[in-house]
Amino acid sequence: DTEFYPLGSCTMKYNPKVNEVAASNPGWKNLHPLVGEEHAQGALELMWRLQEGLREIGGFAAASLQPAAGAHGELSGVLMIRAALRARGDDGRRKMLIPDSAHGTNPASCTMAGFVTQTIPSGPDGNIDMTALRSALDESVAGIMITNPNTLGLFEKNIEEICRLVHEAGGYVYGDGANMNALAGIFRPGRSGIDVMHFNLHKTFSTPHGGGGPGAGMVAANESLTPYLPGPVVVKDGEAYRLAMPPKSIGRVKAFHGNFGILVRAYVYLLMMGADGLRRVAENAVLNANYLKSLVEAVYPVPYKRHCMHEFVAKGTVAEGVHTLDIAKRLIDYGFHPPTIYFPLIVQEALMIEPTETESKETLDLYAEALRKIAAEAASQPELLHEAPHNAPVARLDEVMAARCPVLCYRG
Repeated sequence: DTEFYPLGSCTMKYNPKVNEVAASNPGWKNLHPLVGEEHAQGALELMWRLQEGLREIGGFAAASLQPAAGAHGELSGVLMIRAALRARGDDGRRKMLIPDSAHGTNPASCTMAGFVTQTIPSGPDGNIDMTALRSALDESVAGIMITNPNTLGLFEKNIEEICRLVHEAGGYVYGDGANMNALAGIFRPGRSGIDVMHFNLHKTFSTPHGGGGPGAGMVAANESLTPYLPGPVVVKDGEAYRLAMPPKSIGRVKAFHGNFGILVRAYVYLLMMGADGLRRVAENAVLNANYLKSLVEAVYPVPYKRHCMHEFVAKGTVAEGVHTLDIAKRLIDYGFHPPTIYFPLIVQEALMIEPTETESKETLDLYAEALRKIAAEAASQPELLHEAPHNAPVARLDEVMAARCPVLCYRG
């Protein structure tokens, strides 16, 4: 909460302290998940209000707070699609289309749900190649998974036509809602034709991220997939609240009722921001990303000449023999956490940078200055970058060996 973490598509944004205060309330943290509904009306009301608020923000018919993370929400969504296909006797549809600009977890979620994937390439504008999409649509297609904005930080401007084409082919549209922090209060994905979508609460709604969790990846659906939502979900019955299982639910995907402490934090954020505040968050996220892009794109080429959304992808091709990894390690010497690197794979030497809405102009100016200085060093003193970081507690690690043969204890 004190430094700048420009991790594109991971959205390491500021977590307000008031969230922690609220989640630490004894009435929340000491409530047993199996206590009777009559003794948990406050918790159930909070869950219902959060569930309904996020559903409205996304423009969907219903939602479930069950999934414990974004990728968990993805898996839940594609399992819902599988259940709906089976219910209509269309279990033979096994092909899920995934754009090459999608999040990396999308293919894994499909495989775990029993689908096979087919990659749809991007066109010259960074959006889905519509000709390739049309040629892939046949009777074997179960659906498509769309990240919008995509991992290039670009809005999928053909989203309504894509949804129409997939529906006409008999498939469903899954929306990866990880990047809602660029859209909240401006665009409702459910109104564009998306059938089911997950929300990463850490990305848009300020809950903690990192360290493996806990997290929350609420999933929302339109009318056709609402009966298949994971449950139980909270329903309002008169003035009381209770848990209920959707009629054709895929069942539980999480023990108890989701990560409740995370849900409290997200609800506090919704209350604090309100509708106008959430729209300003999205506007500032887009403004910050475009401002930072404008400061560095003359040195770090940005392959798609469009306004970006919440993040942008540049190339680390600033000098011969210098790679994106060298730039990332040198940023540590300047006191900055590196951005996401080498992703998405469709951009050579990719630097994926997301400033988030919570960073000041002063911070963005300093970061851009550091990047420009590193580009100059790459041309004049490339060895500085090859040997970076110089000021960190440890020198550059062999990252491949660190993953394959980790040293799990320290020996002096």
